[in-house]
Amino acid sequence: MKIVIVFNHPYEGSFCNAILNAVTNGLTKGHHEVDLIHLDKDGFNPVMTAADLKGFRDKKPNDPKVIEYANKIEEADHLIFIFPIWWELMPALTKGFIDKVIFPGVAYDYTNASNTRMKPLWEKLKGITIITTMNTPKWLYLILFGNAIKKAIILGTFWKIGFKNRKWISFNQVKMVSAEQRERWLTELDNKFTNLIS
Repeated sequence: MKIVIVFNHPYEGSFCNAILNAVTNGLTKGHHEVDLIHLDKDGFNPVMTAADLKGFRDKKPNDPKVIEYANKIEEADHLIFIFPIWWELMPALTKGFIDKVIFPGVAYDYTNASNTRMKPLWEKLKGITIITTMNTPKWLYLILFGNAIKKAIILGTFWKIGFKNRKWISFNQVKMVSAEQRERWLTELDNKFTNLIS
């Protein structure tokens, strides 16, 4: 399968980078084709400009990076996001990617005249996996902060536009757990993505 990874973390020594390496290693062992979108290294501009909004209205993006990214995803069988959770939400580059790439006429379209029902346009895409890191305990993120990433991306973005196969892998209290636990997590990811089906 062709896998597109959307990665967002500026620090190469981060656990997110270790996750990227484990996932990529697993996918390579599973004989999948990996196409990496590294938002930080690409210098992606997350700001939605007036020109971007005109493109949104006209269903025609104008940012060259957005067009490049959308073309890559159009050919993908599976889409993977890897990013940290900062102040209970995704970093600005990931949010800008969703704002500017999950675009009408590109990622989805409307199926009725009142523009209330959506269908995905990336017809080859069979699955979406979100992998996040945070220092907040899982129970606290669920109860106090309302599972904000699930609401914003899993439901508020990909469920809304009609993708059915959506998964979220959350690594919590990353700074607090032992190095051995982090290594176990990385091994599990390597194995999981070696055996990725869809």
